[in-house]
This record gives sequence, C-alpha cells and structure tokens, in this order.
Amino acid sequence: MVFPPVREELRGIEPYGAPQHPLDLVPVQLNTNENPYGPSEACAADIAAAAGAAAASLNRYPDREHVELRTALAAYLARDTPHGITPEQVWAANGSNEVMLQLLQAFGGPGRTAVSFAPTYSMYPEYARDTHTRWVAGRRADDFGLDLEAARELVEAEQPHVVFLPSPNNPTGTALAPEAIGALCELVGERGIVVVDEAYGEFRRAGSASALELLPLHRNLVVTRTMSKAFAAAGLRLGYLAADPAIADAVRVVRLPYHLSSITQAVALAALRHAPELLAAVDSLRSERDATVTWLRDLGLDVADSDANFVLFGTFADRRAVWEGLLALGVLIRETGPEGWLRVSIGTADEMAAFRQALSTVIQDATQDSSTDSSKEQS
Repeated sequence: MVFPPVREELRGIEPYGAPQHPLDLVPVQLNTNENPYGPSEACAADIAAAAGAAAASLNRYPDREHVELRTALAAYLARDTPHGITPEQVWAANGSNEVMLQLLQAFGGPGRTAVSFAPTYSMYPEYARDTHTRWVAGRRADDFGLDLEAARELVEAEQPHVVFLPSPNNPTGTALAPEAIGALCELVGERGIVVVDEAYGEFRRAGSASALELLPLHRNLVVTRTMSKAFAAAGLRLGYLAADPAIADAVRVVRLPYHLSSITQAVALAALRHAPELLAAVDSLRSERDATVTWLRDLGLDVADSDANFVLFGTFADRRAVWEGLLALGVLIRETGPEGWLRVSIGTADEMAAFRQALSTVIQDATQDSSTDSSKEQS
C-alpha cells in the first residue's frame, strides 16, 4: 500500500506554479504576467478602509450572491459592449481559476468532454482532471492563431460539452476573431458551452472587439475576466464571468457556500471605484509590449503577435540555457509554450531595459561560445 492513498491519476504530480525567487536575489521578475504598477496611496487607502469596514462584521457570513459586486462588475463590463450587461449575467469567484473550475463542475464531469487548442493555458487540463472531465487538446496553426477548419473537425468529432477559447491566448498572446468564436458557438449549439477566457482582454490592440459583444447572439457563450492583470490586483483573487443568466444560475448550484469573503467583496468594490486609475497603465504597457515585439524581431527572433501583457519569443536550440543565463543576470522570465520558446511579461520601462540588456548579453555570449567551439574544431 502506497501512502497517502491519493487518487491514482494525482500520484506523483507536482502542484502548478511558476518559479518564485526573492526580489533581493532576482530584482526583475517578468514571469507571471503581473501588472508592474501598483495602486496609488489614495487608492490603497480606500481599499484598506473598505477592508476595515468589512472587518467590523466578520462575525456574519458574507452575501453569498455578492449582489452589489455583480452589479458593479456588470457596469464595468458594459463599456465593452453596446448591448449592456445585467447583474444576473455575472458571476464572480476567487480568481478566474475558480470560475473555470465551477464551469466544469456544472457543465463537465464524468462522461463529458472539454476541448481546447494547444499551445494554451496549462491549467485547463488540470481543471478537467480535477472534475473527472475528459480532456482533448487540438492544435493551433503555425502562427498560433486558430485553424478554424481544424477546430470544426475536432468539435464535430468529439462533440464536447465545454470548449475553452482564450483570447488573447496564454502563452502566445494571440487574439481570436469574433467570427471564429461565433462559428464555434453555432457548431457546439445547446449541447455545450463555449468559454472565451479574456483574462488579458483589456490589453487587446485597438480595434479588437471583446467577445462580450456576441453574448446576445449565442446563449451558450461564456466570457470570463479577471482583476489580476489590468486591474493590478493579482493579490485580490477575483475573477468573474458574463453569460446567459441560466448559465450563471447553473454555476450557483455548484459553488461552495459563501465562497467570496466579505473582505474580498469589499476590496473588489473599492478597486472598481478606482478603475480609471488602475487601468491607466494599460496604454503604456501596450506601447511597451509593441516596442518589445519590434526589438525582439530586430534581433532576428521569432515573435508571436500579442494582444496581451506578455510576449512569446524564440526559437532557441536550448531555451533552458537562455532562461538560466537571464536568471543569472537578475532577470526572471517564463520557460513555457512550445519547445524552444520563452515568454516575457511586460514590466516597467526600467525592467524592460534590464531585460533587453540581459538578453543581448546572453545571446552575445552564446554566439561567442559557438564561434570559439567552431574555431577549436577547425584547429
């Protein structure tokens, strides 16, 4: 008998998580797509006051339906669609991770199938595993866009109950055209749901529409967001969805009682009151992202088009050596995505300057080492 008596499919699996290092040892950390600009003192004070006020009633359970928060989130989302969003269409949880898990608890499960198209967010198959949902991964096109015909074939063959379509996609940063989302919603029909994960939606390039605009056309469409990225609130852990009210009601059935604490609700509401300030850095991060894409391409590297706050670039014969070389110079990025690729989150101007300097040094050293090895072979 092997202890502990964990489920067999979980035995030996390492928990999910990006590498973490102390800031004093690795001063430039660009590996988890965080927003590098924290709240102002005034915003932080308002958030602290909201948390303090909520603390006075911690002897009582929180509003399990978080009506006030859903109302505020609906008002925020309404700016991205001409059709408006009602509180009944919104549901929130502890990060978009819990939102996804709840969706699979409600619409996945034993005997049901979820699909997505790789490379994509590495947690999706883990949500499926944890809910005993069969997982099938299709493939993206060479440019990391969605091959719509291949996607159609997979959906027709597998008849999935849940389809995950992150836009922008993680780790590639590529966004989906509304036409592709609509086509898959129609193909799936009322047999299942199509989840468009817009965790990085606020960073999309000008002219790119949100899938929120498609909600009135497709009852099976779910659009998820998070306050972790654009709102600079990764420590808050607040994610949410917008969908047909019937979908939100189905998720309410599987949620744990009082899953959002009074503190979480109060802090999220305070952050939403400061939305203009917290979102002010988005434009500068977009500009820094586009400049990073141009710089990397000027180096002769392959770079995926990005609508997010990160950039996927490569390809390297030994990406681990490049990652380790950057780490030795005090810059932490992410070794993720297809073999040979690396991902860098967009940080402050100073952080990105440090990244450029470090990467230039690593590439130069690698080139010199290669030239030295070649000379030795010839001699």
